[in-house]
Amino acid sequence: MSRVRALLGLAALFALAGSAASAPRRAVGAYPGLPKVEIKTDYGPIVIALETKRAPITTGNFLKYIDAHRFDGTTFYRAARIAGRPGMGLVQGGIDTDITKSFFPIAHEPTTKTGLRHTDGTVSMARNKPGSAMGNFFIVLGAAPGLDAKGEYPGYAAFGHVVSGMDVARKILEQPTFPGGLSLQTMGQTLRKPVKIVSTRRLP
Repeated sequence: MSRVRALLGLAALFALAGSAASAPRRAVGAYPGLPKVEIKTDYGPIVIALETKRAPITTGNFLKYIDAHRFDGTTFYRAARIAGRPGMGLVQGGIDTDITKSFFPIAHEPTTKTGLRHTDGTVSMARNKPGSAMGNFFIVLGAAPGLDAKGEYPGYAAFGHVVSGMDVARKILEQPTFPGGLSLQTMGQTLRKPVKIVSTRRLP
């Protein structure tokens, strides 16, 4: 399985975004009624609220990995920063190239179907082509309207929101990366020291 890093033209995808620093702060009680999961990392926990009704296929897949503990011991391995826009970009984690942890790919749920948007703190699925997403996901830092589906462009499958732990995501985004990459689009985005995902769990 090839490494899933196919977010192309990152700067263009964030071109219409506002400052990440101006985004509203979230409280633990945000997104009431949505189930929540905790991703415990070496840098602290990230709590995510899942849109199980609006994006049932994608959230069902994510929870399948959570319940099977297949994210445990994996990493955040990618930090894609926007040049000249501090604090903006995305961090990507999950099973990466470990085929032994993967379930079958899932059908693509575009934002035109779910009504979700790639705003600051949105959690979305990494993929190559639509319908290839498995166990890699990313967190958006700063609004990224270019990741939303539009016209014939399928976009990416947003499925959740960071409730707490954006400071952790920002710390990951700031970590040193290798200058090279698997492609021109992902050059300079591989973390020199991936951030360990210690454990993941559903919250009561």
